[in-house]
Amino acid sequence: MFRSLSTAVTFLAAFAITGQVNAAEWQEGTHYRELSSPVRTDSSETIEVAEVFWYGCPHCYAFKPLVEAWAEDRPDDVDYVQIPAALGKSWEPHARAFFALEAMGERDKVHDALFDALAGERRPLNSGEALAEFVSGYGVDGEQFLENYNSFGVNMRMQKAQAKIRGARITGTPTMLVNGKYTVSASMAGGHEAVLEVVDYLVEKERGSAE
Repeated sequence: MFRSLSTAVTFLAAFAITGQVNAAEWQEGTHYRELSSPVRTDSSETIEVAEVFWYGCPHCYAFKPLVEAWAEDRPDDVDYVQIPAALGKSWEPHARAFFALEAMGERDKVHDALFDALAGERRPLNSGEALAEFVSGYGVDGEQFLENYNSFGVNMRMQKAQAKIRGARITGTPTMLVNGKYTVSASMAGGHEAVLEVVDYLVEKERGSAE
């Protein structure tokens, strides 16, 4: 009888501890940061979750399969977007490439390959010409790519994206920007998997505030 009572007490104690951990909320200033001045999102009808990334970032490369799996199963009211960062001069060609390929409707053809080449293999694709030659190997018209790469439209999208990144005070990649109000990084959340848990928490927080 005493053994059974002891077992029951141990079980209840473990349950209580587990319940406390599961009920614990992520803390602002520790696991995520709330912006003092929110940045504009593309739509007010959905909750925008933006991934700020760089094709040459090894941390983004490691995060890629996790965030893609998360995006695949995201709720219908969540809009997942990617924003290429140009936090340094050497990053600009890769951000331009993202927008040029998107304008052509060809990004899906080369997105994975660009990550493999830049973050995985550290290839020196640091100019429009080098990138045009690279994407042409994946069935993308290199000449048309360069036209878009240097176009007014891509210039405008670059400026808008970088203004949003600056407005959110993002200084590293990958960083998740939730509904223009919160930023989450692995260093704050405690790892790539935890980033997505915090994002889910913030999405639920935004969903609740809209009700």
